[in-house]
Amino acid sequence: MKKLLSFAILVSFISSNAVYAAAEKTVLQSGAQQNVENKNNRKYYLKTAKVKPVKNKYEYVNLDWWAGFNDEYLNDYIIRAIENNKDLKMATLTIDEYYQNVVMQRASELPTIEAGFMPGYGKFSGKTGGGFGLPIIANYELDLFGKNHNKTTSVRKLYEASILDEQAAYISIASAVGSVYINIVKLDALIELQEKIVALRKEIDDIMLVSNSEGIVSTSDLVKANESYISGVANLVDLKKERTKLLHQLAVLIGDSPNNIEEYKRIDYNQLSFSGNIPESIESNIIMNRPDYRKAEKMLEKAGIDVRIARKEMLPQLSLGGGVLFNNKHLESLFTTKGMLWGLGGQVMQPIFMGGKIMANLKARKIAYEKSLQNYEKVNLTSMQEVNDSLVSVNMDKEKLSKQKKIQELEQKDYEMTQEKYKEGVIAKLDLDQKEENLLNVNKMVYSTEFDCMVDYINFYKAIAAQNI
Repeated sequence: MKKLLSFAILVSFISSNAVYAAAEKTVLQSGAQQNVENKNNRKYYLKTAKVKPVKNKYEYVNLDWWAGFNDEYLNDYIIRAIENNKDLKMATLTIDEYYQNVVMQRASELPTIEAGFMPGYGKFSGKTGGGFGLPIIANYELDLFGKNHNKTTSVRKLYEASILDEQAAYISIASAVGSVYINIVKLDALIELQEKIVALRKEIDDIMLVSNSEGIVSTSDLVKANESYISGVANLVDLKKERTKLLHQLAVLIGDSPNNIEEYKRIDYNQLSFSGNIPESIESNIIMNRPDYRKAEKMLEKAGIDVRIARKEMLPQLSLGGGVLFNNKHLESLFTTKGMLWGLGGQVMQPIFMGGKIMANLKARKIAYEKSLQNYEKVNLTSMQEVNDSLVSVNMDKEKLSKQKKIQELEQKDYEMTQEKYKEGVIAKLDLDQKEENLLNVNKMVYSTEFDCMVDYINFYKAIAAQNI
């Protein structure tokens, strides 16, 4: 049977670019490479280890460190955040998304086969009729010089960076939960003390009111006492408002509704303490395990690979392709060799004039590499700053707390002596109440600094990326 359907075999050409041997050894002949060589000839984009996602996300947050607070409620909130926090779920989904991008890019290194079915009707050699065609087309790019593999590696760096972003997110969320929780407990303490202060000021105000009516104190003193009482009530309202807002934050962090904040349990503020060890100094290389530092390395590595890819765009392209067509009038005879057409082809192409596109792309990739190098150095400096800042805060607040506790001891002794004077009838109840208010204010100051120290510990934990040291 003469063919009723004609078929022109399609040969698909997939390009592959080469790079000279010298270019394989040297990525940049620019200032960026000199910057790298000046740092002990380290090629950052070639030295970092592969990063893989962990199955147990609890490894990111180092629950053993949090056990140092000896607070079951705090541990429970951190676990709930790990399981339910929406930002963490999105970070994990981002890893999956980037992994699929790697799979898609890796497909360019493999052969492709396409098949179709072509029923048709037409006129051929003076005759009309119908028939069927089955084209099968295979393409394969000879990636002799690794251009497509470089592209896959570049995309993989984004995938590895997303894993580090996930780790950073887990550390950040755990730190946020810890800081918010401790500040809530801190406000529990401050609110309880402020309620006592308000009660004392109310009592003082009542005494001043009676004394004024009897002509013992002036109206000016009465007004001042009333202002002090109202101010204390306003401060109490502010503290309660701040605690409610922090409870709302905690609810969002653990993936719960803010309507449930009344159910949130927490430790008694007198029992919360930290038994872990915070060193006075640490080695600077601790920052090398921070996820942001490692991500900066990955992005520098990717930028170097992108320069290699841009260089290979200048070189010849090798292409191969082929196809087979089974064509016949009847379906039952479709796969016979009588109705088969096949062909193979190849091509070598060299870019000659692209309007400056290739050179502009290479220059852009070099600029991107320079930016990545600068960002790497910035992250290096910022990481050291954050670790140093956290250590300074820990040590200075400890010293501050030590001084405040001495003041608290002196104020407590002064109050006890005032109590003795009151029992002996030497002073009035008004004087005793004022002295007690002073003691409560000092206690507020001490409690505030104690909890600030605990928040400092958490900031240190975050700065060293939850590592055991």
